[in-house]
Amino acid sequence: MSNILLYAEVTKENYLHTVLFELANKAQELAPKLNNAEVSALLICKKGLAELYKEAFINSGFDNVYITEDNRFTYYSTELYARTAIDIVKEVNPEIILIGATTQGRDLAPRISSALHTGLTADCTGLDINEKGQLAATRPTFGGKLMATILCKTHPQMATVRPKVFKPAPENIIKDTKFIYKTPDIDNIIKKVEFIEFTKKLNTTINELDSANIIVAGGRGMKNEAGFELLKNLAEKIGGTVAASRGAVDMGLASSDIQIGQTGKTVAPKLYIACGISGAIQHTIGMSESDKIIAINIDEKAPIFEISDCAIVGDVFEILPELTNILTKNEK
Repeated sequence: MSNILLYAEVTKENYLHTVLFELANKAQELAPKLNNAEVSALLICKKGLAELYKEAFINSGFDNVYITEDNRFTYYSTELYARTAIDIVKEVNPEIILIGATTQGRDLAPRISSALHTGLTADCTGLDINEKGQLAATRPTFGGKLMATILCKTHPQMATVRPKVFKPAPENIIKDTKFIYKTPDIDNIIKKVEFIEFTKKLNTTINELDSANIIVAGGRGMKNEAGFELLKNLAEKIGGTVAASRGAVDMGLASSDIQIGQTGKTVAPKLYIACGISGAIQHTIGMSESDKIIAINIDEKAPIFEISDCAIVGDVFEILPELTNILTKNEK
């Protein structure tokens, strides 16, 4: 039977990365197009953790979960994880392998594809199965000016997918999941890098972007630091988090850490307010899955309006202060 294998990444805090559940929901959609393929997960973790995750796997529609536990997997190691993943993939022989395009996933995926002499489509924003049963992976190309759909001619077909591109299933998909334990063959692996310590970057705005329900983002149209202060004032009033487009970052108005788009973060908040952002594909690819989008731009032909639920044509330097004032009055 055909098999779609997803890599189940464990975070530094010992949680399953949310991208797994986003991919799991997408895999349920792809499976019927691939001869009703099974949906499986590959879990590499330290001893004892797998038991904590079993309910999550059962409720997410997995037919099989291949587990390999060892205390040498306490922290991610390129050499140990790659060897283990490659060994299991060779045994399982899946049609498709999907991995989240996280820091860990971007390190692991090319090592697997290289060892298996197969292709890898990176940073995908769309997945489908074509009429020939091939994985059709879509990603931005030519600096984000075009979207290319790429087919992998070799086996297994591989792709990495950005977090937040797909949504997890709105309800549990319960299956009679099989948990299959594998013993890792890593005794003779020489680690080239040793984990010493992890220091978390203490920037709350950056960390909040991943889970923010409301994001207020600014682009080139914000013009200067005073413009970004308007964004911050509005965000504070509505409990939002500030973000920026690549254009605003290039102008020095914001840190690249809060950049949304092709070369930044992908987000999917309940409300995204785009201020002075033209809406080039390089930006919209990182926020188009937001539940509701409000766009403010002086150019009535700005591309951002094509994906907006609410379009406000006007000068952000006039609209944002007025909006903030209205919110302030309503507090009283």
